[in-house]
Amino acid sequence: MKAEILCVGTEILLGDIVNTNAQFLAKELADLGICIYYQTVVGDNPDRLKEALKIAFSRADLVITTGGLGPTKDDLTKEVCAEFFNQKLEVNEESMNYIKEYFKSQNKNMVKSNEKQACFPKDSIILKNDCGTAPGCIIKDDNNTVMLFPGPPREMIHMFKNYAKPYLQKYQKDIFESKTLRICGIGESSVEDQIQDLIEGQTNPTIAPYAKNSEVTLRITARASSKKEAKDLIEPLKNEIYSRLAPFVYGEDDTCLEFEVAKMIINKNLTISTAESCTGGLIASKLINYPGISSVFNEGMVTYTNESKMKRLGVKKETLEKYGAVSEQTATEMAMGVAKNTKSNIGISVTGIAGPGGGSEQKPVGLVYIGICINGVTKVKQLNLKGDRNRIRNITAITALNFLRLECLNI
Repeated sequence: MKAEILCVGTEILLGDIVNTNAQFLAKELADLGICIYYQTVVGDNPDRLKEALKIAFSRADLVITTGGLGPTKDDLTKEVCAEFFNQKLEVNEESMNYIKEYFKSQNKNMVKSNEKQACFPKDSIILKNDCGTAPGCIIKDDNNTVMLFPGPPREMIHMFKNYAKPYLQKYQKDIFESKTLRICGIGESSVEDQIQDLIEGQTNPTIAPYAKNSEVTLRITARASSKKEAKDLIEPLKNEIYSRLAPFVYGEDDTCLEFEVAKMIINKNLTISTAESCTGGLIASKLINYPGISSVFNEGMVTYTNESKMKRLGVKKETLEKYGAVSEQTATEMAMGVAKNTKSNIGISVTGIAGPGGGSEQKPVGLVYIGICINGVTKVKQLNLKGDRNRIRNITAITALNFLRLECLNI
């Protein structure tokens, strides 16, 4: 089956909202083994919507729409789709009763315009909306199928997972299983270079690389007649990738770097404290996202000024005068100081220039030093980053956590 996602809404075209619906649907359809080659956005215009449907069905068997199911005059997706399939709309009593009860439960009056949300082609399949007033539906003929969903993501996601996905699964002939490997500390081009032969020789399973936020993911997908058979196909390829890319693979599937680092620290029974300057507590914030980190996280300090570095961390005045606040020497003393003063096994420090101002020819914007002190042994990593302030801060925090992960592997 080939599908196309057709999102309806002038607000999407104008950039007023981010089209997260298409992202969600694309991933869900891919997991079902449904091929997606095109995504389209069209405004609230019946002629253009009809043309978009015509084009979509020229290259897909299934079209999934979001938006345009509301009560207002410019909500015309259902009306246009019904016309496209030469079907007339009529009131669905079950949907009408649900909408009336919904308004009653909210202590609100139902207005006349809401009645159009209960109108559907006679032979369509109604998709209940448990989160709002606009039911979706499935309209089909001998060759084509369109599935209509409301625009609000909360409503659309619930409707798809609970009603549309089971419907689509009935038509699956094969099972698709995926495993995502999460990689940090090595760039996408280097990852691809090391597994190029695997990518070029892929058939089943397949490998899909993707880079985002200083990380790389490899999505391995297998097609088989059963879940077990698909997993068995994935396992040898996964193990081969691990053998080539270790220790850069830090986790699998829905995990994240800070969770893996936090679990590692807890499992190794190590305590940790942080001392941050340019990241302003971002590293500490990421670590405490993990439930249970309180058992090992002692203290997080934001030491922006030289005075705070000296007073809170014991950085020597001579070090600051001779080398400056942004230096390997200062990062070293910050990491040692925060570990010592908080009686922690691990002290991690960051000092740098996030910009946009404050840099010089000798120390440009993007120069960052990360210090890690583990049981008295200190190491420092220098970064020379490009980008705006937020990018520099975020990459620094991710790099610091991965630096810590790699140093803790052999403890």
